[in-house]
Amino acid sequence: MLGCQRVVSGFDCLEVPPWLVQRLLAAGGAVPFSTYMDWALHDPDHGAYGAGHLAIGPRGDFATSPSLGPAFAQLLAPQIAAWLQELGDGPLALVETGPGEGHLARQLAQALQDGWPDLAARCSLVLVEPNGAMARRQAERLAGSPLPVRWSSFSELAAAPLRGVMVAHEVLDALAVERIVWDGERWRQQRVALTPERGLALVVGEALEGWAAEQLAPLGLLPPAQGPPRPAGWCSELHPGLAPWLEQAAAALEMGRLLVVDYALEARRYYAPARRQGTLMAYRDQRASPDTLQQPGSWDLTAHLCLESLERAARSGGWEPLGSCRQGEALLALGLAQALHGLQHGGEPRSDLAARLASREALLRLVDPAGLGEFRWIALARGQPAPVPLFLREPLR
Repeated sequence: MLGCQRVVSGFDCLEVPPWLVQRLLAAGGAVPFSTYMDWALHDPDHGAYGAGHLAIGPRGDFATSPSLGPAFAQLLAPQIAAWLQELGDGPLALVETGPGEGHLARQLAQALQDGWPDLAARCSLVLVEPNGAMARRQAERLAGSPLPVRWSSFSELAAAPLRGVMVAHEVLDALAVERIVWDGERWRQQRVALTPERGLALVVGEALEGWAAEQLAPLGLLPPAQGPPRPAGWCSELHPGLAPWLEQAAAALEMGRLLVVDYALEARRYYAPARRQGTLMAYRDQRASPDTLQQPGSWDLTAHLCLESLERAARSGGWEPLGSCRQGEALLALGLAQALHGLQHGGEPRSDLAARLASREALLRLVDPAGLGEFRWIALARGQPAPVPLFLREPLR
């Protein structure tokens, strides 16, 4: 093994692609997991997203709520419209960051045009997508969009901040995470190393210091003498990308709201001693795997968010947290029960039965507590006080 680092866990690795071998050798044989994750996801030539290797949808590598059909956007649209109306007169923007295949952007644009045409006439669609391959696919889907659409970046938007609503749907879980390991005496960084056989392995690196060490106490990650015991080899994730991302998002939005939709856990659950391997997973071809080192650049890598970490980063970045709830609760508050009722009783008895059954199945998948229903909706505000979001109120009756 290169260096003097001890292997703590790993998998039977397939051949490492030459581009990754070169980078690891140039870095001395090992890099922090966050560096590896950023390469594997966002490298413009080799990354899963950067090079457009992944496909999103029921027949793709993984499905998202918007990829199941327009129902998700139709239920979300009243919340987006209410937030936009709170911002008063003048031009407004609907900003989506990391728009995937463009499903949600197109569906929300259509829902606003159909339900609030006067409001839609004042709105533009702004997509923040750092990966060129994904942006090209979004452009195809958004051809003929009912709202004017443009692509931009946080740095460009900061020069002329917008007023509007920003949506981050399954975006923050793809920010590179730091992996941390308890070795029985102290916390250490986990690194990805190249072995002499040109395979990959997870190894224990240096003791945590600086930003990473400062995160331990507020997350309850204290040594066993002061907190819950954890066995040697227990590992989890920290989220160094959250604060910079939220600061950039705030700089791009002069006034408005941000909706984060992602898997997230409270710190007490995220860092529970029983969760020995953290939340990091790899996804491809509708399959989940704990092996995050296989076929780098061909698998999606994702880690849950920690709610407390997100809230702290949001406040320090200029956002006011408005509240959060599970997706199932949010969609019920926004009218999912009525939508199901309408499918059950609408139309002729047999004329559109297949379509109505498919729509019903899609709606139920959105609130499945074992799947998409466990997503968290997290609302943040910037620039002016905001009332409680519609999706946090009592479900409509």
